[in-house]
Amino acid sequence: MDEKLQARIEKIKMVLFDVDGVLTAGEIIFDDNGVESKVFNAQDGVGIKYLIRCGLKTGIITGRTSKAVEFRANELGITDVYQKALDKVLVFEKILKVHVIDPEEICYAGDDLADIPVLRRAGLAVAVENAGVEVKEVAHYITKRPGGKGAAREIAELILKAQNKWEGLMKKYLER
Repeated sequence: MDEKLQARIEKIKMVLFDVDGVLTAGEIIFDDNGVESKVFNAQDGVGIKYLIRCGLKTGIITGRTSKAVEFRANELGITDVYQKALDKVLVFEKILKVHVIDPEEICYAGDDLADIPVLRRAGLAVAVENAGVEVKEVAHYITKRPGGKGAAREIAELILKAQNKWEGLMKKYLER
């Protein structure tokens, strides 16, 4: 791993995710009654749980509002959930104050133009594989997996391995 990337990752204490296109593949499904559904990846969920188990904080900043997001965040133990965030930078700044954390201690994963201002402020800016070109240009790391298809798990493993937390976590599973 590149030394600059390693140095960035070592500082990370919190991981923030966009939802549509990052934690999901970007599809928005409506039933006949107009009720919205989302499809989340199980491996992504486990990766987020690993981050939490290893002491990192996690959060969501999304421009849309969805009960599915609220339910999934609650299921995973994500405590910082900001929906209908029309100005993601304002939410990012609020998170910094609430957690008394520096921008370089935050990883943000995004996929679209609305994510760029936060990506520019985050210590570790991650673009998912399916992100727009402009998003990838500001990223420190681009996932090999697309959003909603294992990108969050890849991010979790990247961080936990670089912070030497992965092996300890895996011992619990491999030594049984």
